[in-house]
Amino acid sequence: MPEDRNKENSPDKPDKKQYIYDKLEEQHSEAKVVRKAVSIAALGLGLLVVIAVLGGFIYVNNALDPVDSDSKKTVKVEIPIGSSVNGIGQILEDKGVIRDARIFKYYVKFKNESGFMAGKYKMKPSMTLPEVVKGLKTGSVMQEETMRITIPEGKQLSQIAGIIGEKTGQDPAAVLQKLNDKKFVKSMMDKYPELLTEEILDQKVKNPLEGYLFPATYPFYTEKPAFEEMVMVMLDKTDETLAKYREQASAQKMTTHKLLTMASLIEEEATEKADRNKISSVFYNRIKQDMPLQTDPTVLYAHGKHKDRVYYKDLEIDSPYNTYKNKGLPPGPIANAGVMSIEAALTPDKTDFLYFLATSTGDVIYTRTLEEHNSEKAKHITGKK
Repeated sequence: MPEDRNKENSPDKPDKKQYIYDKLEEQHSEAKVVRKAVSIAALGLGLLVVIAVLGGFIYVNNALDPVDSDSKKTVKVEIPIGSSVNGIGQILEDKGVIRDARIFKYYVKFKNESGFMAGKYKMKPSMTLPEVVKGLKTGSVMQEETMRITIPEGKQLSQIAGIIGEKTGQDPAAVLQKLNDKKFVKSMMDKYPELLTEEILDQKVKNPLEGYLFPATYPFYTEKPAFEEMVMVMLDKTDETLAKYREQASAQKMTTHKLLTMASLIEEEATEKADRNKISSVFYNRIKQDMPLQTDPTVLYAHGKHKDRVYYKDLEIDSPYNTYKNKGLPPGPIANAGVMSIEAALTPDKTDFLYFLATSTGDVIYTRTLEEHNSEKAKHITGKK
């Protein structure tokens, strides 16, 4: 019968259990083999990663070391004006001064180094990479300083042109003309796209590079440094200085141009005894209340004259820089500004002052109302009580 045939061909219950057990055991063994293979592969991959990281570390570390620490050899190296970091690295590698141009590039970017000076150098294969970078920034690697230019804080572009002219034997008017030359300005914009933006080309801006040549002392190591080189060294310094404030300025929705403009107003109004952060607060408070800034240095800048005192007739000049007639910031900086004024432009004190007055002793008096301001002005300026 069918029932009997099925019984003959089917395994009994104990055989079924054994069959299932054998299958499970087989799967368990296969899983162990797979896990072991995966573990070995992962371990191998991990070892490869560790080896690669260690190899990379050793390679980079070696690249920072001298090419030959025992070498007494001196190598002549010339860095052309306008050389890129890649170009400088390749020159140094070709001359045998550094081990790897790529490591030089990554090191410079990682350390945020800039301001390399063009010129002729005498270097040694015994120099470390940090020593090479430092030498390129100062221009002092076995070179003799031939000229030094000092740009003080609060100087206008016309005054800086005078300083450059005096040091180089050029006509200051010709230097200023070069600084304002549209083609030259655009060539600088190409080299410093983050620093020099389209804002400097606004038709209301009097001098595009006003406020962008940083106040500092600049040594030069060639007999007659090229005009472009001198300007680039100053722009390098500005770019390097502002790099640490860009994130903060961006968070405050303040462009580099506006930051330098506000900083220039603070710089021009500040005395040695002045609290720049308080002066900054007055300017911001007036802007918030839709009041004109009414700062005298902008009027003088509009006139193109340097005077000890501003008269009422001076305030009538029709210029976008006249902050008595125009609200908000002027079209651009009216002078260069130092670090203290730049920081004050970013971190004004929290005050409710709307006026300030500098006395003959250099002290600055802050007031909240026009009545208070006029009262202090009568005491300290006109001599009335």
